[in-house]
Amino acid sequence: MSAAPLAAAPDWLTARPIAHRGLHDRAAGVIENSLAAARAAAARGFSIECDVQDTADGEAMVFHDYTLERLVGRDGVVRETPSRALAGMALAGAEGEERVPSLAALLEAIGGRVPLVVEIKSRFDGDMTLAARTVEVLSGYSGRVAVKSFDPAVVAEVRRRAPHLPRGIVAEAHYVHQGWRHLTEAQKHAFANLLHWEETRPHFLSWHVADLPSAAPHLCRRALGLPVMAWTVRTADAAAHASTHADQIVFEGFDPA
Repeated sequence: MSAAPLAAAPDWLTARPIAHRGLHDRAAGVIENSLAAARAAAARGFSIECDVQDTADGEAMVFHDYTLERLVGRDGVVRETPSRALAGMALAGAEGEERVPSLAALLEAIGGRVPLVVEIKSRFDGDMTLAARTVEVLSGYSGRVAVKSFDPAVVAEVRRRAPHLPRGIVAEAHYVHQGWRHLTEAQKHAFANLLHWEETRPHFLSWHVADLPSAAPHLCRRALGLPVMAWTVRTADAAAHASTHADQIVFEGFDPA
C-alpha cells in the first residue's frame, strides 16, 4: 500500500468528551451500550463510544462482552447467537424495554446529532467478518463517525475497505491484564510500540490513561500531530492527568462538563 501522507483526523474527535458505552448509569436503569445510554449522551452533547460484536449470522450488534451472562443474564456466546435472537434479549437491569441494539439501530437513534466512535471487538484470530460488516453498515451513515480497535489487523482491514473512514488504534503500554494472556510477548511488544504502523496508519490513538505519559503516544502527538484519546477516565483527577498528555477523554462514572 502507498505510504502517502496521512489525512488529518477530523476536528470533532477532540471537540467534546466521549461517553464510554454511552452515558450509562446502571443504578438508574440506563445500561451500557443501550439506546437509552446513547440518547442520554446525545442529550448532553457528548460524543458516544460503543462496542460491536458479531453474531452467528454476521451482524454487528452493540455489545461489549463475548458472552451473554453479564449483560443479559443468559448462558451463551455472542458469536454463536443469531442476531434476531440477540436483538430480542432484554438488557439486565434496564429501565423499560431496552434490548440489545444492532449497530444500524444505534445509528438511527443517534441520527447524526453527536459523533460516534465504534470499537470493533476482536478475538485476534484473523476473522474480519465483523470489520467488514461494520464498514458496510457505516457506509450508509451520513453522521460523524470513526472506528477503532485493539487489533491492528482489524484496523488494517478498515483501512483497506474504507481508507477515508477515520480509524484509530486502542492500546496501552504493558498488556499485563489477564485478558491479554492469549497474546504472545512479541505481539504485546509490537502493539505497545505501534510496530504495525505501516499496515494500520491510524488517524488517532486511544491510550490507557494509567499508562500516560508513554513514548508512543507522546511522539505521535508531538511529532505527527495525531490526537490521543485517554481511556477509560473515571474521575476528575484522572481527567486532569489526561489533559496534560492527551487531547480527549473517553469517560464514565462522573460528569466531565
